[in-house]
Amino acid sequence: MHTLSRLTFHISLIHSMSSIHFTALIEKFGQQGEKTGWTYVRIPSEKAEQLKPGMRQSFRVKGRLDALTVEHLALIPMGEGDFILPLNAGMRRQLRKQKGASLTLQIEADDRPLPLSSDLLECLSDAPEAQEAFNALPASHQRYYSKWIEEAKTEPTRAKRIAQTIVGLTRNLDFGAMTKLKL
Repeated sequence: MHTLSRLTFHISLIHSMSSIHFTALIEKFGQQGEKTGWTYVRIPSEKAEQLKPGMRQSFRVKGRLDALTVEHLALIPMGEGDFILPLNAGMRRQLRKQKGASLTLQIEADDRPLPLSSDLLECLSDAPEAQEAFNALPASHQRYYSKWIEEAKTEPTRAKRIAQTIVGLTRNLDFGAMTKLKL
């Protein structure tokens, strides 16, 4: 590899691995439409710009929130270049923090694809019609189904969600109709 090519490669690698480190307060929305009651940390525009220059839509990050290692977390745009990082109940429990607490963030863009549920993929292999329907979905919709299954707290709930997904895909139901299936 030529010296100039190596230098360009290393500069690109360093640029793509930009991380930010700062401390923020945990906040909570009051009345905010679909985000009502969400607990989050605000990512100011200048910090978001360091992670993904020019990005104005949601993207994923990985890193550390205090001592908690995280990955595949979505930053959600809030206008004017600011983003929020939602903190779900499980994360708040692990952090032992609530609204008003200070949180140290060390994050970077996480461009790795989200893994799909291996259990869902295995079950789809036994249901060709459902698999065909699943494969026809955009990758973002496939991840949505997978995430819904993976977030189940118990094995019976997980199994029920996989069954609903298989039946729903076979019947060409949208996500909302599929989740209302009585099996």
